[in-house]
Amino acid sequence: MKIDGHQHFWKFNTVEFGWINDDMNALRRDFLPRDLEEELQSIGFNGSIAVQARQSLEETRWLLQLADSNGFIKGVVGWVDLRSPKVEQQLAIFSKNEKFVGARHIVQDEPDDQFLLRADFLNGLRCLQTFDLTYDILIYPKHLPVAIKLVEQFPEMRFVLDHLAKPFIKKKITSSWKEEIAGLAKFPNVFCKVSGLVTEADWQNWKNDDFIPYLDTVFESFGVERILIGSDWPVCTLAGDYQKVMSIVTAFIEKFSNEEKTAILGGNAAKAYHLTSKEP
Repeated sequence: MKIDGHQHFWKFNTVEFGWINDDMNALRRDFLPRDLEEELQSIGFNGSIAVQARQSLEETRWLLQLADSNGFIKGVVGWVDLRSPKVEQQLAIFSKNEKFVGARHIVQDEPDDQFLLRADFLNGLRCLQTFDLTYDILIYPKHLPVAIKLVEQFPEMRFVLDHLAKPFIKKKITSSWKEEIAGLAKFPNVFCKVSGLVTEADWQNWKNDDFIPYLDTVFESFGVERILIGSDWPVCTLAGDYQKVMSIVTAFIEKFSNEEKTAILGGNAAKAYHLTSKEP
């Protein structure tokens, strides 16, 4: 099975999607499962992981409803309030649905650069681990040292780094991101999504070669057994159509063995989110 490990759905409104500014007019509409299913089929993929875009319990409920109605959505990385005293109750409710595979918080927007190490947030992660769920790490390069300290405290929990921590591809900067990625990758329970690349590059003028130094780094650091492909659809469409965006990774791994390709294009997503244990 080939799985797009990172995509979003939404019904657009200006209140909840205020981050979609004038430069992103193409995103100011609804993006729903029927839209993505056509894109997946166009490149021979048959599954996806839907990831939260709003920080609300309603978002998680909605995504799970979509997953229940659309078989190609293999898992949902939702949102729960990991800082809440009620986090255990929230997780207990959502975990009744087999497609609830993990949670994410939009840490990149938090004013506190040490947010990941807050006592209340750490308590929420402990609850997440109790339910055998995965945590998606959404951060900027400046947060990588904090992420390393976080992961060090949870050696038995699965983590997935989103978008390579959003390196400065447009400016062609790799240090100190490169060194800190290697530091994070030393923890065997951390996976890395090769996703969100094009929106960190020059939207109008990027070429595949722009991404080689970053792809080389994560593949060298994480190895083929902990890398999963993701589109970041529909956000990626700001800088290229779905097929072109996904071809960045598929072209890069063309020299790999069939077994390695199978892992990167779906098998590692199944491992990272325990899809095989949650679905018949």
